[in-house]
Amino acid sequence: MSVERVHRTTHEIAVAAPASVVYGIVSDAVRWPLHFPPNIHVEQLESDGRQERLRMWATANGRTKSWTSRRVLDGERRRVEFRQEQSAAPVKTMGGTWIVEPLGATESRLVLLHDFTVEGDSAADVAWVEQATDTNSRTELASLKNLAERWARLDDLVLSFEDSVRVDGPAERVYEFLYRVRDWPELVPHVTRLDVVEDEPGVQVMSMDTRTADGSTHTTESVRVCFPHAGRIVYKQTVTPALMSAHVGEWQVVPDVSGVTVTSHHGVILREENIRQVLGENADVATARAYVRGALGRNSTATLDLAKKYAEGGTCE
Repeated sequence: MSVERVHRTTHEIAVAAPASVVYGIVSDAVRWPLHFPPNIHVEQLESDGRQERLRMWATANGRTKSWTSRRVLDGERRRVEFRQEQSAAPVKTMGGTWIVEPLGATESRLVLLHDFTVEGDSAADVAWVEQATDTNSRTELASLKNLAERWARLDDLVLSFEDSVRVDGPAERVYEFLYRVRDWPELVPHVTRLDVVEDEPGVQVMSMDTRTADGSTHTTESVRVCFPHAGRIVYKQTVTPALMSAHVGEWQVVPDVSGVTVTSHHGVILREENIRQVLGENADVATARAYVRGALGRNSTATLDLAKKYAEGGTCE
C-alpha cells in the first residue's frame, strides 16, 4: 500500500484591524461567499458554538469543487482548525489552521496553514493542488484584509434585501422555471444572452448579459448550486458589474396550504471606488445603495412574476 506524502503550505498577511475583527470574519464561514471570491456557497450542517460541520462549494483553478469539513473554533486563542471529511479529487486529505495574532490594538497578523495529501501523489496532481491552494489562500487573505480594514464602513457598503411573490400554482413548476436558466433568453426579457454548463448535476456555471433600465448591458458570470428537494437555488457572481465587489443570492420556493411563496434574496458589497465613475461626480454611497437595490430588485421581481405566470399555467411571452 502506497503512503502519500503530506504537503504543507503557509500563507500570512498583516492587517490594520483589531484581532477580534479579523477572527470574526474567519469564524463566520457561512458568510464567506460574500467575503471571499473563491467561495460559492457554505451550508452549516451542524454547530454547537465551538465545533461545526460544513458543506462547502468553491472554485479551484477555475473548476467548482465541493467537500465537507469539520472546524473547531477557539475564540480565546483566535484559532480555527479545519479538517475535510470528504475531499474533492485529486485531494485525498486536507486540513489546516487559521491563526490570528494581535500585534497591537489595531494591528494583526493572519496566518493560514494547510496540510494535504494527493491520491497517488502524482507530480501533476500535487502541482494542481498547490496552485489552487496558493491562489485561493492569497485571494482570501487579501479579501479579508480589505474587509477588516474597512470594518467600520461595512454597514454602509453591504446590502441585504429580498423580494417575494405569491403563486397559485405548484412549487415544482416554479422551481422548474428558475432551474431552466438556459431558456431565460427566450423567457426573460431583460436577459439578452446566457451560456450555461452543467457538468455536475445541480451545479451550473453560467455567463449572462442583462439589459438595465437605461438600456445598457451588463455581463456577469455566476455559479449556481441547485437543491431541488429543498426548493432552493443559491448562486455567487464570479464576475460582477462595476458597482459591486461581491454579489450572492438565493431563489427560494416555499409551499404552504394556500399556495407558494417565491423569494429572491440578495447580498451585495458595493465597490466604493467605482461609484462616481458609474453614477456621476455627485453620487455617494447612499446613491449607489439605492441604484443597486432598484436595479437588482427590478430584475428579480420581473423574473419572479414570470415564474408565477409559468406556474399558474400561463405563458412567459
